[in-house]
Amino acid sequence: MKLEVRSENYNPLLKRKEIVFEVDHSEEGGTPRRVDVRKMLAEKLGVELEKVYVRRIETITGSTVALGLAHIYDTAEQARFVEPKHIIARNEGKPEEKEEGKE
Repeated sequence: MKLEVRSENYNPLLKRKEIVFEVDHSEEGGTPRRVDVRKMLAEKLGVELEKVYVRRIETITGSTVALGLAHIYDTAEQARFVEPKHIIARNEGKPEEKEEGKE
């Protein structure tokens, strides 16, 4: 799997970098798992895994290239404060918890 950062913008209000990336997953086949892409981004950009949250990964129809969006926070506490619970659960590889009263 090859990961390439397409663009990187800093959002001072939310204290995070907003990364647009591209993943070539021709060797693996299907769209890569969010957890694996998160680890690759952390290694490539030299940041702690707890600060990286992958928001979206979408494979371009008919290809083996996926485009995605990730947020890299200044601190892990800021990330937990800003990111929605379902995004945190998806990035940690845990099944999402159902809210009480909703079925």
